[in-house]
Amino acid sequence: MSTFAPDSLTLNRKLPLWYQVSQSLRASILGRRPEDPLRLPTEDALAAHYGVSVLTMRQALKELEAEGLITRHRRRGTFIEPSARSGAPVRLLGSVDAIVAQQSGERTEVLSHGPVPVPGALAEHFPGLAEAVHYRRLRCDETTGEPVNWAENFVRPDLAGRIGPADLERWPMTKVLRDVAGVHIGRITDTVQARLADPETARLLQVPLLSPILHYTGVTRDESGQVVDVALIRYRGDRFSFSVTVEAQ
Repeated sequence: MSTFAPDSLTLNRKLPLWYQVSQSLRASILGRRPEDPLRLPTEDALAAHYGVSVLTMRQALKELEAEGLITRHRRRGTFIEPSARSGAPVRLLGSVDAIVAQQSGERTEVLSHGPVPVPGALAEHFPGLAEAVHYRRLRCDETTGEPVNWAENFVRPDLAGRIGPADLERWPMTKVLRDVAGVHIGRITDTVQARLADPETARLLQVPLLSPILHYTGVTRDESGQVVDVALIRYRGDRFSFSVTVEAQ
């Protein structure tokens, strides 16, 4: 019987190995194609694939089993749950000013900006558009100069003509869209996920590769429901906390 082939992984020896392996295998499982096999390789084969001990591999598999992504059967092997998927994001309701406040407070450098093809992962947000204007920004602590987060924004071209780099060095994109470009913001949908730093994020934020980060996705719509901006922000895990207060009515 053929087995599922997980992605490869470059290990960071400063982080728990079982955690890195579990997250890499988790991403492979959630990104698998429908035609891929459901059976995973043996513990020994997976341990050799990732370059870790069998005990480390066993701990990583235990984590994925607890999430419901895999099932393990004695003598039969380990199998991916066919319905395995990432958990639904927590939905939060708040004001636009709360979003602006959360994004403010750091010194911002515009790294680059210009038209780019709409990425495939964002095509659903920009139906009918071949291009968006792409902004890359690095935010640093005002006092120490230490990088705090870096952001990408994909903005509709008809709005980008009203936005200058100086605006984004002074204010968050949400405020620029509302107060400079004149967008009547109707809704912002935020998703926050725990991820590991990719090479670009590690370089910009000056953190080790695969160190924990918080990945924020913000989809901003105008009053008509049209998406005007998609923001992808990577926060240093040691410089950002995510707090939610729920009050009973």
